[in-house]
Amino acid sequence: MKKIMVTGCAGFIGSSLTDKLLSEGKEVIGIDNFNDYYDVKIKEANIFQAQQNPHFKLYRVDIENKEDLEKVFKNEEIESIVHLAARAGVRPSIEHPLEYIKTNILGTGNILELMKQYGIKKLVFASSSSVYGNCQEEKFREDIKVSKPISPYAATKLSCEGLCYTYSHLYQMQVICLRFFTVYGPRQRPDLAINKFSRLIEAGEKIPMYGDGSSMRDYTYIDDILQGIEGAINYNQTNYEIINIGGGSPISLRTMIETLEEVIGKPAQIEELPMQAGDVNKTVSDISKARLLLGYKPSTTFKSGIEQYRKWRKSHVN
Repeated sequence: MKKIMVTGCAGFIGSSLTDKLLSEGKEVIGIDNFNDYYDVKIKEANIFQAQQNPHFKLYRVDIENKEDLEKVFKNEEIESIVHLAARAGVRPSIEHPLEYIKTNILGTGNILELMKQYGIKKLVFASSSSVYGNCQEEKFREDIKVSKPISPYAATKLSCEGLCYTYSHLYQMQVICLRFFTVYGPRQRPDLAINKFSRLIEAGEKIPMYGDGSSMRDYTYIDDILQGIEGAINYNQTNYEIINIGGGSPISLRTMIETLEEVIGKPAQIEELPMQAGDVNKTVSDISKARLLLGYKPSTTFKSGIEQYRKWRKSHVN
């Protein structure tokens, strides 16, 4: 049976996708280097369930290492790749830009080169809404000119979209770049706001609120993200597309905190701080292209998603 490779398979989105594909009877090849950007035990827990499945094989490989990565391509009959592996986080990328350039751009280049070498024709690449920078448009459409990323992380994602187009054009690969908008839900990384704020509210500690609380994010629940990825895996009409995958209803930072307070049942202690370098003022996805090409229909409201995250958190987090 042909296999789907998932890079970054032990991360938040990667492990959730791996479990979903396995539940549908797919064969999955997982790639992850288990780096220590956050506690490795969390990643091990994320991937534990998948490792009990005979249709899953895990390779502990770094995408920066082309030699090690090639062994996987040699060993496995891969039909398509969902490339989620990356150094994540806007703020850390400002402190360590070269690490982000190396992992995100070189690592993606290695994936594309090996696809060319081994005749693999389908890639779904995880891009990011951060490529839009401080866009002033009411909604962010894929045809907006994006040439001013304001963090090294965003710059690497934009560079990778360009690399993906080049390989698609030269070698007739089908590449779908999905621009994810602020993903949340079970297994969310501990450095992301909803996870971090939940912990602080529960502990009665102060929440750092950067800016006046009016900044907005287009929060997208993990199940909706997975629906978008699977739509992209199944899409076969054109060779290269950039597609927004968002929730479609942006939420202000203050509203996010108020929703957490309501669901947790405890008031937040807020510490107001200046906006941080690299942070954008808002993200607002236009998802009409995703609806049209992928049949994408996000169905989880923000409050419902927070309730589901809270339920998961109470049963899984020690």
